[in-house]
Amino acid sequence: MAKILLVEDNEMNRDMLSRRLIKKGFEVVMAVDGQKGLEMASSETPDIILLDMSLPIMDGWEVARNIKADDNLKNIPIIALTAHAMAGDREKTLEAGCDEYDTKPVEFKRLLGKINAMIGA
Repeated sequence: MAKILLVEDNEMNRDMLSRRLIKKGFEVVMAVDGQKGLEMASSETPDIILLDMSLPIMDGWEVARNIKADDNLKNIPIIALTAHAMAGDREKTLEAGCDEYDTKPVEFKRLLGKINAMIGA
């Protein structure tokens, strides 16, 4: 069973995504801010991270840069989740270290396809 770290400050998004991922057989651990997400990336060693980019305390861009700079964490794939869907936003998340990008509101089937492709499920 793959472990997903969901870093999301919006309770409705967190609840909806976590329930649907658990239903699909994933183990889900959650953080509500960027700092906690970074700490949990290290303590939980997830198979993949779903990272909201607009987070309190430390934003998703900073979290992604920190994860990719850490030799113990840099190989964990990160999917950026963001409502920012303007030209250049995808590139900005990839430059920060995210491996993939998905827009909000989340289309679950599309996101699930990206998760499975990245973890080889």
